[in-house]
Amino acid sequence: MSIEQLFLKRQSTREYSDAPVSDEQLEEICRLATLAPSAVNSQPYKLYAVNGEKAKQFAKNVQILGSNKWASSCPSFIVIQEGKPAIVERLGQRLLKTEFLPIDVGILSAYIVLAAEDMGLQTCILGMRDEKGIAKFLGLDEGAKFPLVIAVGHAPEGYPVREKKRNPLNETYTLIK
Repeated sequence: MSIEQLFLKRQSTREYSDAPVSDEQLEEICRLATLAPSAVNSQPYKLYAVNGEKAKQFAKNVQILGSNKWASSCPSFIVIQEGKPAIVERLGQRLLKTEFLPIDVGILSAYIVLAAEDMGLQTCILGMRDEKGIAKFLGLDEGAKFPLVIAVGHAPEGYPVREKKRNPLNETYTLIK
């Protein structure tokens, strides 16, 4: 599939079939995602894949305030844990008054969802999450940060690929020469 076809097909999927996602598929998605660029190549994150029955237990951590009820049917999740940026990156952040970590996590999440879609799996990037609950579930310190969780699975047969509604290019793009 071409890169444009991949971009057009990938969408936030909020319904999943019973088809399992293999541990090998999750590992390959995460391996490919680690090819994503990051500020000064610091790679300030760690990935956790939660699969099978554990995913059913994990789902409650992304069902905050009645949101994401569909997550109970999701067969797997990839959790992004925020790490500590490299010293060079931290110095640059202070100098420029900019945080690179959210940018790095955004790029990483794009790589994850596109790698999954290319493998025939669908995803949904979840910002609603219980960080304390996730830390407890993963056996990590309560102060651990998890900026995003990504649901991964197979959309049910007939799940529609929605048409992309985007602003016209002339409203979002300018060429300066």
